[in-house]
Amino acid sequence: MKLKYKVLNQCENAKQAALNLATVSTDVKNVVLYELAEDIHMNKKRIIQANKVDLKLSKGKISDVLLKRLVVDDKKINEMIAMVKSVAKLKDPSGKILQKTELDKGLILQKVSVPIGVIACVFESRPEVVVQIASLAIKSGNAVLLKGGKEALNTNKVLIDVIRKSIKDNKGMPVNSVQLLETREAVKEVLKMDDFIDLIIPRGSNKFVKYIQDNTKIPVMGHSEGICHVYVDKAASINKAVKIAYDAKCQYPAVCNAMETLLVHQAIAKKFLPLIVEKLVKNDVEVRCDNEAVNILRKDRKAKSLLKIYQNKIRKAAEKDWSTEYTDLILSVKIVKDDNEAIKHINKYGSGHTDAIVTENKVSALKFLSLIDSSSVVWNASTRFSDGYRYGFGAEVGISTNKIHARGPVGLEGLVIYKYILTGNGHIVAEYSGKKGKKFKHKQLI
Repeated sequence: MKLKYKVLNQCENAKQAALNLATVSTDVKNVVLYELAEDIHMNKKRIIQANKVDLKLSKGKISDVLLKRLVVDDKKINEMIAMVKSVAKLKDPSGKILQKTELDKGLILQKVSVPIGVIACVFESRPEVVVQIASLAIKSGNAVLLKGGKEALNTNKVLIDVIRKSIKDNKGMPVNSVQLLETREAVKEVLKMDDFIDLIIPRGSNKFVKYIQDNTKIPVMGHSEGICHVYVDKAASINKAVKIAYDAKCQYPAVCNAMETLLVHQAIAKKFLPLIVEKLVKNDVEVRCDNEAVNILRKDRKAKSLLKIYQNKIRKAAEKDWSTEYTDLILSVKIVKDDNEAIKHINKYGSGHTDAIVTENKVSALKFLSLIDSSSVVWNASTRFSDGYRYGFGAEVGISTNKIHARGPVGLEGLVIYKYILTGNGHIVAEYSGKKGKKFKHKQLI
């Protein structure tokens, strides 16, 4: 079968599955999810074995950071199982009555949450994302087409097989609710399927997301980059600032909510900068500093020795560094004269993902939280908290920096839309027209 017909068939099946999902109860969804958690455990060896094949094929072809993201071990399996169970425990976002209005006696208008329909998700090499997105799609009642990185293809195939088996074993949910797209060529065909696909969620480079946006009529939700900042204010606790900045960069540098630029108020820079730079370079981080930051390090006695020992890890920043997402052990550092300069820099160079301030001054914090135009803003905590699981959403399909119905980590609530249901008893508009026409009550019931 030619690729375009294969993809067309998948899209048609997904569309039909989405229609059938409208009648699937919350209980059935939860049974599928709990069985999926059990099936992942039962198939642990099979999943890990497939992952070893992917790791072997990818070694030397991708960076060590990306290779680390590809790994599925016992810990990752347990995290997948916990995530699936957490989604099962969440309230079903579909079928909620959001608003109820009595237009007139016997004429009732309801605003009800409903699934979006068919979603295509294209994402990076982390195989656990397959389980995250599939779980959210199952719980929210959406059909989903999944395309992971080619590096994880063998792992993804096994995971999709396990997911589809969990669906098939339980009556009421169509097995084609979850399907796998295996190639980039298949994604190109999906971009043409605006008659079947309701939403595309891409997770990847700026170039890739822009390609998706430029080559489809289908609505696209997501973010192109994660250029996240931590601003250390003059009123920051030095200990907190070191702890937070280190975590934001080093806890997991390959993800979109890791800090890429550190901004430091000039009044605290002489005390703070040598401490954080020492901690960073000793943990293999390359620090790219503006001229003022370099001068501060050169004048600090302890930092001067660091410059000699770690001269390959401390260098001057270029203009392009402020707008670069490294997703690696690289950090750009800039000294700012005040919070206004910090805010201006973030709003100019940031990607609208997640930005944090470290300060003990409430006025400065509230100003920062109000004026930074990002989907998540943080006070005295790491940017790494910007995540669907950590926010209590069970999991996430991605981060949206768009200003649409879903923004920030997109969990269950971001996978539903709404429709209006009007119920009457022979009501007609003619009765409400003209000078003697009946008047609407518009009484809010909910």
